[in-house]
Amino acid sequence: MSEKTLTRMDLSEAVFREVGLSRNESAQLVESVLQHVSDALVAGETVKISSFGTFSVRDKAARIGRNPKTGDEVPIHPRRVLTFRPSHLMKDRVAAGNGD
Repeated sequence: MSEKTLTRMDLSEAVFREVGLSRNESAQLVESVLQHVSDALVAGETVKISSFGTFSVRDKAARIGRNPKTGDEVPIHPRRVLTFRPSHLMKDRVAAGNGD
């Protein structure tokens, strides 16, 4: 697997090359999209991007966990977690990239 990481700068550069906006406008567009996605998730909404996947927030209840080293029971507080479920198209695309 590659160690490369896709960054905001990479996304704005791609928008600059493919859409034709200025670099500054491309960066603002990427920031705006990411801000909208982030705001929706903070508000508890589900974000579904067709042919990509679905981001959602789940509430996890409090429970008792266990420290694997000592075996001591530890309370785990309730929390909200972000989940991502890729679309079937994305799963197939990633699997094809693996040479399957």
